[in-house]
Amino acid sequence: MRLNRAMRLLPVLAALLLPATLFGAAPSEPPGQAWLTGQLLIAAPGMTDPRFDRTVLVMVRHNRDGAMAIVINRPLGERSMASILQAFGEKAPDVSATVPVYLGGPVQLEMSTVLHSAEYRRNGTFDIDGHVAVTASTEIYRDIAANTGPQKSLVVFGYAGWAPGQLEGEMAQNVWFTVPLDVKLVFDADRDKIWDLAMERRTRDL
Repeated sequence: MRLNRAMRLLPVLAALLLPATLFGAAPSEPPGQAWLTGQLLIAAPGMTDPRFDRTVLVMVRHNRDGAMAIVINRPLGERSMASILQAFGEKAPDVSATVPVYLGGPVQLEMSTVLHSAEYRRNGTFDIDGHVAVTASTEIYRDIAANTGPQKSLVVFGYAGWAPGQLEGEMAQNVWFTVPLDVKLVFDADRDKIWDLAMERRTRDL
């Protein structure tokens, strides 16, 4: 997906922020069930789906209703905060900063959200694991532009989603690996090296 295609979607983002229902309270689960929320999901070397080749994802939500994750190593390029704010109908004539934007997954590419460090809270913020959170609101873009946003953040378009039992089936086929979430890897590592670093961590943890 080219940057220009993603940017053409910006004018509709105000009405198409990632639905809050995706981040709602988790249903009660059977005791002992191992869910992957808060883990890093790593595409196996034999991944045959080109959309996920050498990708690393943050597992935002995983329960009996399915799973949702955000890819963190598919950069689309840079975009000015002024143009993003203007897409939401906000005036930002003095904002000169730019931010990298990322392809978060193949589902609902017209939708945007921000994956960020968990010290930041707004209406619409969903805390993933106490260290990383996700927010879908226009306010977070205003805060980022004003330097009052989260300490670390990734602006993403789209997400990855699985139907109930689908991810579990793929895990059983060794399509994916998991490792504990690493905040530095999520926000600070070179995007071109994230998959290798995540695989190295998995090897160390075996």
